Amino acid sequence: MKYSPWKFKETFVMDFLVERKYRFRRHLLFLIFFFLLLYSSRFWQPYSGTVQFYVLFFVYMALIVMVYINTYILVPRFFFKTRYLSYLVLLVVLGVVGLNIIGYGLRTLFADFRIDNIHRENEKGGIYEGVLMCIPIILTTTTIKLLQKWINDNKRINELSNLTLNMELNELRNQINPHFLFNMLNNVKALIRTDPAKASVVIVKLSEFLRYQLYENSEEKTLLTSEIDFLSNFLNLEKIRREHFSFEIHTEADKRTINTTFIPPNLFTTFVENAVKHSVDISGKESYVKIEIRIEDKLLHFICVNSRNPDYIISDKKNSGLGLANITRRLELLYNDTFELNINSEQKEYTVNLIIPV
Repeated sequence: MKYSPWKFKETFVMDFLVERKYRFRRHLLFLIFFFLLLYSSRFWQPYSGTVQFYVLFFVYMALIVMVYINTYILVPRFFFKTRYLSYLVLLVVLGVVGLNIIGYGLRTLFADFRIDNIHRENEKGGIYEGVLMCIPIILTTTTIKLLQKWINDNKRINELSNLTLNMELNELRNQINPHFLFNMLNNVKALIRTDPAKASVVIVKLSEFLRYQLYENSEEKTLLTSEIDFLSNFLNLEKIRREHFSFEIHTEADKRTINTTFIPPNLFTTFVENAVKHSVDISGKESYVKIEIRIEDKLLHFICVNSRNPDYIISDKKNSGLGLANITRRLELLYNDTFELNINSEQKEYTVNLIIPV
């Protein structure tokens, strides 16, 4: 899958925030950033010599402990479990206790190393600066944990949705195939009684269909040219079985486009199967199925027209609409609202017009 530069950056940032393989780098980056932030402040400057760096390290470690207590104890155990009041109280307690420990350590451990000529207001300014620095850092880590949880939850929801989608698509596909096979076996049964020689040819052709179903239908996509060949074989099979039946498959696209266009397998089978079934005329009049496939502006137009006899009523009313209902649902799952399906039933013709993006 190819990503645009912006999409790639966005995906990398999200992965960097949540993926376990980036965990060490995430923490290292945060620790370096936090250290530089403290280094740029003034609280450690009133001390002499190398003591400045001991003060800096002491305050740095104290604030880091506060940040990680909030990140790995308070947020998961209280905030994520909707105990917001408890979280807020404990966060305030953590801030007060942490800042008092820092103040006590500075007074007892490093007071003798302060430079006397530094004004007292610098000390107060350093304390205020520490408080103002501590609050946004803790709130930032809470926000990052919330963002990580939101990203992980969204990933799980998407994975569940995709799993549900694939399960439903497979279920629909598994319903369509036996439905198609059931009608073909009925055709063979009728031919065995009337013309056993033709029945043998049909069985051979049927084996080719099953081979296509076995190797192509299990794939997510198949070539458009393979689907057209499958429909052509199916209609040829029907022509062998029935007299006074004709069909046309007309494509309006160059061979390169047809040979490089992929679609979900058996996307048109149900429509053609229904067209063949509805075109049956018990009076012996000429019946036909006409298929047109064209590609315009990255849209594939599938038009299937069949003759019909309004006096002929399909006996299997219970199952006659099963395939059409399933393929409609399959289209909804595959293309959401980007497809268009129009079915027009007239007295002498039945027309299906399907438009899908390719």
